[in-house]
Amino acid sequence: MAFQKAVKGTILVGGGALASVLGLSQFAHYRRKQVNLAYVQAAECVSEPVNREPPSREAQLLSLQNTAEFDILVIGGGATGCGCALDAVTRGLKTALVERDDFSSGTSSRSTKLIHGGVRYLQKAIMKLDIEQYRMVKEALHERANLLEIAPHLSAPLPIMLPVYKWWQLPYYWVGIKLYDLVAGSNCLKSSYVLSKSRALEHFPMLQKDKLVGAIVYYDGQHNDARMNLAIALTAARYGAATANYMEVVSLLKKTDPHTGKERVSGARCKDVLTGQEFDVRAKCVINATGPFTDTVRKMDDKNAAAICQPSAGVHIVMPGYYSPESMGLLDPATSDGRVIFFLPWQKMTIAGTTDTPTDITHHPIPSEEDINFILNEVRNYLSCDVEVRRGDVLAAWSGIRPLVTDPKSADTQSISRNHVVDISESGLITIAGGKWTTYRSMAEDTINAAIKTHDLKAGPSRTVGLFLQGGKDWSPTLYIRLVQDYGLESEVAQHLAATYGDKAFEVAKMASVTGKRWPIVGVRLVSEFPYIEAEVKYGIKEYACTAVDMISRRTRLAFLNVQAAEEALPRIVELMGRELNWDDYKKEEELETARKFLYYEMGYKSRSEQLTDRSEISLLPSDIDRYKKRFHKFDADQKGFITIVDVQRVLESINVQMDENTLHEILNEVDLNKNGQVELNEFLQLMSAIQKGRVSGSRLAILMKTAEENLDRRVPIPVDRSCGGF
Repeated sequence: MAFQKAVKGTILVGGGALASVLGLSQFAHYRRKQVNLAYVQAAECVSEPVNREPPSREAQLLSLQNTAEFDILVIGGGATGCGCALDAVTRGLKTALVERDDFSSGTSSRSTKLIHGGVRYLQKAIMKLDIEQYRMVKEALHERANLLEIAPHLSAPLPIMLPVYKWWQLPYYWVGIKLYDLVAGSNCLKSSYVLSKSRALEHFPMLQKDKLVGAIVYYDGQHNDARMNLAIALTAARYGAATANYMEVVSLLKKTDPHTGKERVSGARCKDVLTGQEFDVRAKCVINATGPFTDTVRKMDDKNAAAICQPSAGVHIVMPGYYSPESMGLLDPATSDGRVIFFLPWQKMTIAGTTDTPTDITHHPIPSEEDINFILNEVRNYLSCDVEVRRGDVLAAWSGIRPLVTDPKSADTQSISRNHVVDISESGLITIAGGKWTTYRSMAEDTINAAIKTHDLKAGPSRTVGLFLQGGKDWSPTLYIRLVQDYGLESEVAQHLAATYGDKAFEVAKMASVTGKRWPIVGVRLVSEFPYIEAEVKYGIKEYACTAVDMISRRTRLAFLNVQAAEEALPRIVELMGRELNWDDYKKEEELETARKFLYYEMGYKSRSEQLTDRSEISLLPSDIDRYKKRFHKFDADQKGFITIVDVQRVLESINVQMDENTLHEILNEVDLNKNGQVELNEFLQLMSAIQKGRVSGSRLAILMKTAEENLDRRVPIPVDRSCGGF
């Protein structure tokens, strides 16, 4: 088996050595010239897309069926697979891509949302004099700059604070971060800087202040990962690639090479997951870009192929935005068990993660309670004791499987490669594995280079450096103002549309429904606290969304931000999709059930709901129990021992509060452990106990009952004997 490792960068001399020879200023000029030259070459070579809009999924399926033979067939619709398709099609190769699920449905949508060079890898490169690690960091920093350039609507620089609690660490970390800036050269986003203790607390007021010496701030990039992946897929489709989601590869096709007499991979038997239809897609070269499922496809080619993928689970949690500043992240470089934890603002929420634990390969990874609590404990170590880090504030959680790979050519076959690898089998199947989100483009370039060489394809060099992704070309930071002025959208909604669709936001705005209000004029929200609007559902179908899960997790990011809000939006989303896709009642119910299972298992709803179960213990002080019993009995006026919707409505009407019956049903259902339509006293006490412990937060029933009690108490008549007899 031929094996080729793909590593970019200067081969003969490392950047550090080159800097010492040329001097720092000349080195920076050299790097800037090198990068600018690459951008110019790419810009001159790439023609305009062949399609103004991506063709429909139906048109793409016809293309897959009716094309006699493609040059390239890519299996896998994650960042790397879509990157391969875009690289190939812009070189003029006839390209196809198939994905078993949805674009970015796997690891590519479950990242830390960072576009980074890998500051900790640079530390290892320096400490161990490891030139490979250095080249990997340099490559990633170049790709970071390119990704920020080609998708400015989906990405932006983010300052990240590294708090320092020991004096000797301040110069140590400062030198390391400055070297990170130096290696980036002209690709440095912004220069890093040191903060005093007081300034650090100004920027990050919720930081643990005891023993804090100061902090160092450096810059990396941040993006909307699933939307970025989709933008790559849509761009490839516009340039002419036949791309289709929900197309599963059942088997690989082979034919005998007349020159060598050996069997060669010549395509794949594909199955439309939505309809069950099967057909062959033939290609001169097949590329396996399936991430954690790398070995599954390799064994389709050769059942005796040695496994090279070592999957690792990375769990992230989402917490309310008030846990972090709006524009400052935090890095914990050494957790209690040596792992690195990021604490980052994202989409007006806070992301914390990631873990790194061995796992089994599955299509449906589930975040474990153990990993969630590990992250929470590490967060507590860095936040002020004034900030109570509560388990109940975890609004969503997910697990992504990181496809680490081993190098079969290495002397130690168990050692994990730190970079991506390109593997070429005896039958010509090309596998791209490993790497990271930031370097997807260079991974794709190396893969297509290998494909061209191995299969003698006629194509020039890669043209994707500087190539704008869909939505990026005519985007500007003030684009949202035109959306507000031209269409009457709320400012928050307009900003969201501009940051999600870029210059395509106007197409979404044109589809927006009239609200019937004075303001906003158009743009009916799916849920009140998030800026997603109903028009995005209709537009999402144009972006190849086929299921409700596609819509709540990747076309919008509701499931990743708040599982309860996503569940609340589901019925309306299914109704809108059903109208566009002609779903019958059975199909709508099926979509609802599938989406709810997705939220329950894969987005952390299960872990969240298990914080309050019928086995939960009640650990309240006697005085608290008496207080909560009195509150409960204000609603349970008949002393039944339970409350229903009717009881809650009665109390609300007495204080002149109107609430929709469906909403009340949802509120009670959150606490109704027995699912019998009523909340018993024991269930209510369990809820209050869980709230006190921080396992549950934001319970609508608890807040509603407390507010109602306070209003009722205010209306108690003042006794006559305490008002001077009425005179």
